[in-house]
Amino acid sequence: MNSRAILQQARLYGILDLGYVQPQAITRVTESLCIGGVDLLQLRAKGKTPAEIESWAQQMLPITRSHSVPLIINDHPEVAAKVGCEGVHVGQDDDSVARARSWVGPDVLIGKSTHSMAQALAAQEEAPDYIGFGPLYATGTKPDYTPVGLADVSAVHATVSLPIFCIGGVNLSRIQEIVQAGARRVVAVSALLLAEAIEEETRRLKASLP
Repeated sequence: MNSRAILQQARLYGILDLGYVQPQAITRVTESLCIGGVDLLQLRAKGKTPAEIESWAQQMLPITRSHSVPLIINDHPEVAAKVGCEGVHVGQDDDSVARARSWVGPDVLIGKSTHSMAQALAAQEEAPDYIGFGPLYATGTKPDYTPVGLADVSAVHATVSLPIFCIGGVNLSRIQEIVQAGARRVVAVSALLLAEAIEEETRRLKASLP
């Protein structure tokens, strides 16, 4: 799997968040998201132990690999390195990109969360493979963050040369205004995980992207 080539073409980034998904449903939801068309899939398990995250990632990896979807671990580069998955994502309060790179090596994707233009520019200097930018809207996933809105979406794409995934409150009802604001790639979480039919909702959202 050429993860960097997949990243360049990626439009829809899914997050399997254990705040929304019960552990016993991980394989089923992973399969649905992959069949529905996510280009990248992150495992986010806030407050869980590295051993638990490793176990869940091991369940997901055969499924994501069978669909050529890079699996990305949130917050834990040591787990990503141990599992041998395709990526790791770090937040503003987590390890630096350089520190994460020292864990996972040169071939693994590293993403960085940003919540303002200033953070996006600073992140670019760290040389991750991509950044997340948001939250665009108020979201239960990130209740402590002030929404950045849509005004800077075009500007951040004009300024930052990395792939940019817009995140935070992304759903089917908002996708057109997000795209019109200049977004090319998006992250979806609860809009997919809480859908009655995850696979179909993923497919619809993917089809709405340019």
